[in-house]
Amino acid sequence: MNKLKLGVIFGGMSTEHDVSITSGTSVIKNLDKEKYEIYPIYIDKKGKWYEYTKDINEIDVLEVGEEVKEKTLIQNPIEYLEECDVVFPVLHGLYGEDGTIQGMLELLKKPYVGCKVLASSVCMDKVYAKLVFDRAEIEQAKYIYVKKENDKYIYVDNNFDEYTYNLEKIAQVVNEKLGYPVFVKPSNSGSSVGIKKAHNEDELIEAVEYASNFDRKILIEENINGREVECAVLETEDVKASCIGEILPAEEFYTFDAKYKNAESRVVIPAEISEELSNKVRSTAIKAFKAVDGSGLSRVDFFIEKGTDRVIINEINTMPGFTQISMYPKLWNEMGLNYTKLLDELIKLAVK
Repeated sequence: MNKLKLGVIFGGMSTEHDVSITSGTSVIKNLDKEKYEIYPIYIDKKGKWYEYTKDINEIDVLEVGEEVKEKTLIQNPIEYLEECDVVFPVLHGLYGEDGTIQGMLELLKKPYVGCKVLASSVCMDKVYAKLVFDRAEIEQAKYIYVKKENDKYIYVDNNFDEYTYNLEKIAQVVNEKLGYPVFVKPSNSGSSVGIKKAHNEDELIEAVEYASNFDRKILIEENINGREVECAVLETEDVKASCIGEILPAEEFYTFDAKYKNAESRVVIPAEISEELSNKVRSTAIKAFKAVDGSGLSRVDFFIEKGTDRVIINEINTMPGFTQISMYPKLWNEMGLNYTKLLDELIKLAVK
């Protein structure tokens, strides 16, 4: 049997570089070596491309923070990719999950796993994803959009009119429209990098300044007092939604450390919610996926508001984590689709 030549790309230049290494090596370890000739490709934080030269059968999962050591510089990444039949870009965050590498693969006419350019770019940008959710009438947290331009802060209203405000004035707008506490997020980031919770004006100003280190666009959202749940979406002949998983973070919210470093954080699969709520989350996940023109896979994150049971969308991840503790493969495993078969299904979708 001729093996499918599969390029697996991981690492990358985003703040999620280390998580991507863990995801990428997890994918490689769990691929059926009888079906695929694997081309492992590592991109370092500066954007240089390397072949991961460790014997494929000996590649184990690298933990978050571990480095790729056995590597050889790829002189011409385009020529290297031309050797592949299909590509699995296991890249999280900017320059990987935001439509950039998807656009390159489109130009090369190489099939690839995951969402296409539009869905990838829209979902990476939290502000613009919210605009799509608004249009689709999917319930979400109230929010304010702020930009930083040349050391000045610009408040962008619902009509996209812009007002240059100092941070004290922005804090006043937040207090009037949202109240406290609020979450302050870089519009383009992932794994909760750059996010802070602000309980008052001083904390808000600090959080906005901090978020602006990661992106010039900043999202300020009302706090939702709710349970954090996630749903995995897979596009086969139709779009399917998994069971629901609930996150029980060890910290006040699901920070980077809570996700990857704090053993006290845990997930419950399936979530202990009613069938009615579960169906509501699943149907909303499918609607959101279709609204952004998703393809292949996504993980859709929600809050279930305490006291009202309102289902409120948080965000869509078009290339969710594929680590050993990641929700996406664990949800499908609960549905009877184990990690290796899930990878087969995703690759099959890419080359259909």
